[in-house]
Amino acid sequence: MLQVVDHPSPETCLDQLLAVRDQTPFSLAVRFRHCQYYLPGEPELPLLALFWRETGGGPVYAAVGKKAEPGEGEGARQLAERLQFPVFDLGAPLPLQPVSVPKPWGREIWYSGIEQRGQSGVGEPQIPLPWLLAALPRRFAAGDERGINLLKILDPLPDEVYGDLYFEMHEEKREIYIVTRVDPRAWPDGQGAIRFGFNQRKRRGMGSDEAFLAAYREAVAEYRRVREEVDRRFDVLRERGGYGASEPVPAERLKAWADQLPRELHEEEERLRAAMDSFTALRPLEVGDVISVPTHTPHSLQHGVRTVEFQTPVYERKILSFAQKVLTQEHWDTEEALAKVQLDTPEQAPFLELESGDHFVRERIVDFDDFTVDRIRFSAPGSYRLISGESYRIAMVVGDKLALDKRQAEVESAWLLASGVTMDVVSAVAGAALLVAEPKR
Repeated sequence: MLQVVDHPSPETCLDQLLAVRDQTPFSLAVRFRHCQYYLPGEPELPLLALFWRETGGGPVYAAVGKKAEPGEGEGARQLAERLQFPVFDLGAPLPLQPVSVPKPWGREIWYSGIEQRGQSGVGEPQIPLPWLLAALPRRFAAGDERGINLLKILDPLPDEVYGDLYFEMHEEKREIYIVTRVDPRAWPDGQGAIRFGFNQRKRRGMGSDEAFLAAYREAVAEYRRVREEVDRRFDVLRERGGYGASEPVPAERLKAWADQLPRELHEEEERLRAAMDSFTALRPLEVGDVISVPTHTPHSLQHGVRTVEFQTPVYERKILSFAQKVLTQEHWDTEEALAKVQLDTPEQAPFLELESGDHFVRERIVDFDDFTVDRIRFSAPGSYRLISGESYRIAMVVGDKLALDKRQAEVESAWLLASGVTMDVVSAVAGAALLVAEPKR
């Protein structure tokens, strides 16, 4: 028989029921209100969480969707089926459904992003990820439904300049890049790059950090002046072409607009951009490389280098420069950033090998203050048991497809695991890998 309750915390109701029902079957519906904090005005949305166990000692299932009333004699499973809610086995990996967010330099693909600009999904068919986190925050978000780690793919255009990301710095956000593809159209030899920190030789040649920073400020200011002139001309063409003020313009259209610039302005923009960039350093990148980006280190992933990124869910940055118009703010943050910037290039910490066997190695590729990321690499076909963790985990498949608990997992598929979930990972080929991020809370 379906038990129906109204309660602000569906997870509390589930835990209380599990404590008294132990391994016996049950059927529970919880009506609650979800604050959509990621939308303007934070409107509330009535939702319905369904939980059930069908057999003694069997798995616990959950479903979440918009509030509805049960029919006569309906159990939780029947109600979920009628309403076409996705059904989640709480002891299995749940598929995350990405949302694509356009950028001036290409696009971001969010797997656990929750913002006004877009919300990732979960399940098949999918529901918005924040609905699940609101219903079960302890299991899937370490008790902080608004603070789940962010997993995304950065997919820059292959076009030089137009596919280069902002040269930016973070004060709070920590991030790690894992390179999954280097576009041969941009980098025929297979070696891409990231702009990472400053040119140490030029820094030493200036005699002092004060002189180096003063010269860099001047170079940025000079480029900013010509950048604003180019953007003013482009804004006229943007309006004629029907593009919104904050809408990314395709690279091919920008190139055509650039061809319409006076030759002297075009050449001045290229010359001053090269002069500004000469103060920074490029670090080569190949498929499989890992770059840990600590706070206060300016960086800019270059065109055609596709990466998986794990980061703290903090949306802050300081833009030092950009070779296009910044669409999300009216200004650069060069002065604020340089007041706190790290001039030394940070060393990349060696990976810590956690486990290894004849067909796999598990290594910790980053250990930040707030989360870790491990990589399980298969050098031959075989299996690995990912033992349950104290907190939720987010996993992504790279290199080649895997099987996760006998479920096919394609390359660049991402999965959410509740705390306490153990998972069998099977690779049929060499070269596949699983990235696993876990918060330290």
